[in-house]
Amino acid sequence: MRVDFYQLSRDPVDITVAKLARKVMQSGERLLVVSGDPDQREALSRVMWAQDGAAFLAHGMAGSPDDARQPILISDSAAAPNGAGMAIIADGQWREEATAFSRVLLLFDAAARDNAAQLWRRFAADEAVDNRIFKQDETGGWREGA
Repeated sequence: MRVDFYQLSRDPVDITVAKLARKVMQSGERLLVVSGDPDQREALSRVMWAQDGAAFLAHGMAGSPDDARQPILISDSAAAPNGAGMAIIADGQWREEATAFSRVLLLFDAAARDNAAQLWRRFAADEAVDNRIFKQDETGGWREGA
């Protein structure tokens, strides 16, 4: 399993999720986006529909009969009825169920930095987990860092 830690600094979480989701879709993967905050889930959905001139990101909110058909599913849990192999944890709160995915992108801000650092140390000691950190530069791009 691979866990990518994304430290938010320049762009808000909804814009970051949309950018990352676009890359996942371009790779042909299905995606689960997880947040325990219903307002954040709604905001993520709005941003995916309105992509500043780019094509919208087709997605659905978990709990409908069409969950299995959605290329991107937004949910409050780490269960993927859409068969996603990748997950973005948008609220910064790790869920142990996320270990079922081949790759997880954990987004965190300054408020969640200590929890992310603790999780990083845990995964660094686990040979079954490939963990990496990405930081945003001043132009909005992401670079792998230490």
